[in-house]
Amino acid sequence: MSTFLRLLSLMRREAGWMALAVLLSAAASLSHVGLMAASGWFITAMAVAGAAGAAMNPFTASAAIRAFALTRTGARYGERLVGHDATLRFLARLRPWFFSRLVPLAPAALEEERSGDLLARLRTDIDRLEFAFLRILSPVLAALVVVAVAVAFMAAHDGAIALLLLGMAVVAGAGVPALVYALGSGASRRLAAGTGAYEAALVDHLEGAAELAIYDPAGRHRLLIEAQGDALLADEQRLASLAGAAGSGVGLVAQVAFLGVLLMGAPAVLGGTLGAPDWAMLALAALAVFDALAPLPLAMQALPATLASARRIFALVDRPPPVNEAGAPAPPEGGLVFSGVGLTYPGASGPALVDIDLTLAPGRHVAVVGPSGSGKSSLIALALRFRAPDHGRITFGGVPVETIEADALRRRLGVLQQDDHLFADTLMDNLRVADPDASPARCAAACATAGILGFVEAQPLKFETFVGAHGTSLSGGEARRLAFARTLLKDAPMLMCDEPLEGLDANTAREVMSAVLDVAQGRALLLVTHSLVGLSRMDEIVVLEAGRIIRRGPPEEVLLFLDNPDLIEG
Repeated sequence: MSTFLRLLSLMRREAGWMALAVLLSAAASLSHVGLMAASGWFITAMAVAGAAGAAMNPFTASAAIRAFALTRTGARYGERLVGHDATLRFLARLRPWFFSRLVPLAPAALEEERSGDLLARLRTDIDRLEFAFLRILSPVLAALVVVAVAVAFMAAHDGAIALLLLGMAVVAGAGVPALVYALGSGASRRLAAGTGAYEAALVDHLEGAAELAIYDPAGRHRLLIEAQGDALLADEQRLASLAGAAGSGVGLVAQVAFLGVLLMGAPAVLGGTLGAPDWAMLALAALAVFDALAPLPLAMQALPATLASARRIFALVDRPPPVNEAGAPAPPEGGLVFSGVGLTYPGASGPALVDIDLTLAPGRHVAVVGPSGSGKSSLIALALRFRAPDHGRITFGGVPVETIEADALRRRLGVLQQDDHLFADTLMDNLRVADPDASPARCAAACATAGILGFVEAQPLKFETFVGAHGTSLSGGEARRLAFARTLLKDAPMLMCDEPLEGLDANTAREVMSAVLDVAQGRALLLVTHSLVGLSRMDEIVVLEAGRIIRRGPPEEVLLFLDNPDLIEG
C-alpha cells in the first residue's frame, strides 16, 4: 500500500484533472443507470395506462430519457478526454523525473544493471503506471460513487431492495476482484519482472549476434530467450482467461441482482405498496449499476503488475548517489590535486588505488601507465566525481571537490573514456553532444585533430552519415577517433584521455598523439595509456601497479624503467 500511496503522491500536479475525470466517469455511469431506470418506468407506465384506458403525459419521461442519453454521451467523452490527458501529462512528467534521478547514480550505482533492464524500467515500467489511474484508481472511485447514489435511490423506494443491491455490489465489486487478485497476482508480478529480463536478454542477443554466430552455433541463447518469451505469453494467457472469467462473474451477479429485485418487488406490487412502473425502474436500475462494477476485476488484475513496476522504479531512485552532486560553483581556474587518495570498490578483494599523489596544473602534461587493472581508469572516475575516495583528499583550485557542484566541476574537464558511447544518429549529432552550438567548421577542425576528417569527407553524406546503434557502422578505430573529436569540441581547460590510441595503427597513433599534445598546449592533460607513443613529450610519467605508484618522474628517466610487456609500443 505504501508503494501505491507513493505513486499517488507523484500525481499531485494532475490531481484536479484526475478528480474531474472520476466525477465525469461517475456521471456517465449514473446517467446510464438513470436512462435504464427511466426507460423501464416509462415503458411500464405506458403499458399500465394503456391497459387501464387512462391518459398520461409522455413528455416529461421522454425528456428525462433524452437528457440521460445526452449526459451519458457527453460525460463519457469528457471522461476519456480529461482522464487520458491527465494520465499522459503524468507519464510525460514521470519519465524525465525518473531519468533525472538516474543521472546522479551513473555510473557507479548502476554498474550491476543491464542496459536492457534499465530501458525496460524507463519505458515499459513507466508506461504500465498509466494503469494506476485509468485502470485502477478511476474505476474504483467512480464505482463507489455510483453504488452509493444507486443504493440511496433504492432505499428511498424499498429498503430491502437497497440492501440486496448493496450485497450484490459487494460481491461483484469486491469479492470477484479479490478472487481475480488472488489467482492472478503471481502472473502479474512475473509479467512485470519478466518483461525487463526478457528485454535485457533480447538486447544482449541482438548486440552480440556476431559473437553468438561463432560461439553458439546451436542457438542455445536463442532458445533461452524463446523460453522466456513463452513464459511471458503463458502468464498473459492466464491473465486474459481470468479477465474473461471475471467479466462473466460480474455479469452473473448482475443477473442474480436483477432477478432478486424482481422477486422481492413482486409481493410489494401485488400488495399495492410499490407501483409496477417503479418495480421495473428499480429492476433495470439495479442491472445497470453493474456496468460501473465491471472494470473492477480488471483493476485488481492490473494492480500487482502496476505495483511491481512502481517498486522497480522506486528501487532505483531510492539508491543513495555515490557522491553528493550539490555544492558551490567551481573556481574559475586552478589545478586538480590528489593527496593520499585511496579507493576500494564495493565487494572488491583489495583496493583499486592506494595513497595516490598527483597534480594536474594548467599546462602540465602527465601520463599514467601500467597494466590492465592497475587503477588507471579509477583516477578519471574520481576526477569526474563518479566515485568518492575512501581516504585522502582531491582539490580543484585549492577547494575540496566534494564542496563543488559536480556538474560545475565536470564542465572543466574534457574526458575521453574507454567506453564512450556513440548514439544511433549522424556523425554531426554525435559530435554536438559535447557542444550543441558547435559550427561545422569547429566540428571539422576537431575531426582533423582526431585523424578522422578524411574518413568523414569520404562518406557520401559527409557529417550526415548515420553511425548506427553504438557506432556499429564504424570500425573500432573510427569510433574511437570520433569520440576523441567530440572530447576536443568541449574545449575544456583540462583534458583526460583514457587509451586515446586504442584501435589505431602505429602511424595514425603517432599523428593523433602529436595533435593531442599540440591541442593541449596551455591545458592540463592526463593521459592514461598502455602505449608509449608520445610519452617523451610529457612533463611527468607515473607508473601504476596494483593501485600503487611504483615509479614516477620525467620521461627520460621513466621510459628506461618501462620494460613491462603489457606496455606495448603503439
